[in-house]
Amino acid sequence: MLWIHTPIPAAEVEDLSKRAGVGPVLAELLLRVGHRDPALAAEFLRADLSGLEDPFLVGNVVQAVARLKAAIAAREKVTVLGDYDVDGVSSTALLVLVLRRFGLDPAFVVPRRSEDGYGLSRSAIDRALEAGKPGLFIALDCGTNSHDEVDYLMGQGIDVLVVDHHRSKDRTLERGLLINPHVQGIAGEPAQPAWQHLCTVGLVFKLMHGLLKQLRSENHPVAARIRLRDHLDLVAMGTIADLVPLVGENRILAKNGLRILQETARPGLRALMDVSGISGAQMLQPVDISFRLGPRINASGRLADAALSVELLLSEDVKFSRETAQQLDAFNRERQDIERKITSEAERMIEERYRADAGIVLFSEAWHPGVVGIVAGRVSRHYNRPCIVLGNEGDMAKGSGRSVDGVNLVEILATCPEGLTSWGGHPMAVGISLPKSGLEGFRGRFAAAVRDHVGAEIAESRLTISAWLTPDQITEHLMDELDTLHPYGQGNPEPVFGLRSVAFRRRPEVFKQRHFRFWLEDSRCRVLSGVAWKMADRVPPQGVPLDLAVELNWNYFNDRKLLQIELVDWRKAS
Repeated sequence: MLWIHTPIPAAEVEDLSKRAGVGPVLAELLLRVGHRDPALAAEFLRADLSGLEDPFLVGNVVQAVARLKAAIAAREKVTVLGDYDVDGVSSTALLVLVLRRFGLDPAFVVPRRSEDGYGLSRSAIDRALEAGKPGLFIALDCGTNSHDEVDYLMGQGIDVLVVDHHRSKDRTLERGLLINPHVQGIAGEPAQPAWQHLCTVGLVFKLMHGLLKQLRSENHPVAARIRLRDHLDLVAMGTIADLVPLVGENRILAKNGLRILQETARPGLRALMDVSGISGAQMLQPVDISFRLGPRINASGRLADAALSVELLLSEDVKFSRETAQQLDAFNRERQDIERKITSEAERMIEERYRADAGIVLFSEAWHPGVVGIVAGRVSRHYNRPCIVLGNEGDMAKGSGRSVDGVNLVEILATCPEGLTSWGGHPMAVGISLPKSGLEGFRGRFAAAVRDHVGAEIAESRLTISAWLTPDQITEHLMDELDTLHPYGQGNPEPVFGLRSVAFRRRPEVFKQRHFRFWLEDSRCRVLSGVAWKMADRVPPQGVPLDLAVELNWNYFNDRKLLQIELVDWRKAS
């Protein structure tokens, strides 16, 4: 792994430190993510809800609010079709919860992977219409590219509203209303407004904000009683789980939403937090959503029906919530077992057959399409190259791809779409399907497209060092300052700090055969504790000067909050 550190002039760090009233380490980190103005840096750290822009600046929100007002006034039948990931589930729950407050009873449907495939498919639509035709059909986290499906709905006299953040492949929807900041905007607005990178639950929040703002101006009695901020727990979950950049309004929604989630009164979320092992004493972090809550919400969509997760978020029944959370936990354990088996088989397949491919495509008749995306992420990180992993679905191979820094999967697939039945997604994550008969041809085209895109071999995996510290600088005061940078994510990465020429005076201790603990001393003989996860095969030597790359975190244990160093990488000091 190649360590990269780009020094920032000391004078710039000192200047921002003085003008913003922050320590030099925090000043360096702020400069590194582009905050040179003290006032803007302070605004970034505060991330107040007052920083949210007018929801009516988002394209088509004015028209969508008018349509929702008409539906409320006429007590229309409304049907919502979401998606089976956390963003889709939380979007569906948020929209249904608010519309219920206005007296509507929206029916909701979530596609079933095995039956409906991804997004606004005909089979999912037909299942949604079994209960009767609505006056308004709302598609969430899908539909931007569903021209035929929207035509099908509107041909039956149904109005269609699509709220989505996926990129348009070719042309914009000609019919229906589309809210998508990557496709629709306001003339004269800056190219990157603060809401540009909202995921679907963030866009639903903006739409609901616009609806409440309009109805409050008309003295609607219900609108005045709804506190939209109380729903930020749902917004934070979808935003963090969907890996959108945590900058601009995403940062504001996620930071404030984590606080609401910490104290949430929703029986479903409280039960889910309990089975996930999240203690009420610890401060919630994005990793709690990414690795605890999110996987359990996703598990029902991967192995069963994601509507179960929506029901959990909507439920006021404590008993139902507890039983459903336990069911999702069981699904998640099953998913983990399947994932471990597939990952092992995938890595063996790469070593035996595809080690030389610039971009890797894997398939097995025995693999479950619902978990291959997780496997693709693990394999792409392990081999530092984009990887598509496909499972068996009848005559089709279906699955997901994950990428690495510097390789845009959407751009790659746009150059080799031949033979693909469907594809789409984000630069770092895509979903695809194709006939099994076309696998070999696609494998070659994909590897060639990746090779052409990068121009040569994919660069060695890189680790960016945010700042160099001494052990003496690792204090609780520094941790308090770092806490103001939370939540970390794309656009605001968790800082990795370098420690130069330190030595372990005490031999590291391996535990659970996979990890090890270590201890450092500063100049005052203060002992700092650390842990290295999944690095038992790389235990550093005792007493040898080393450079360490570390992250700094709080460890919550027995109702105590302890400073903990987490080792990312190490090398012998030069």
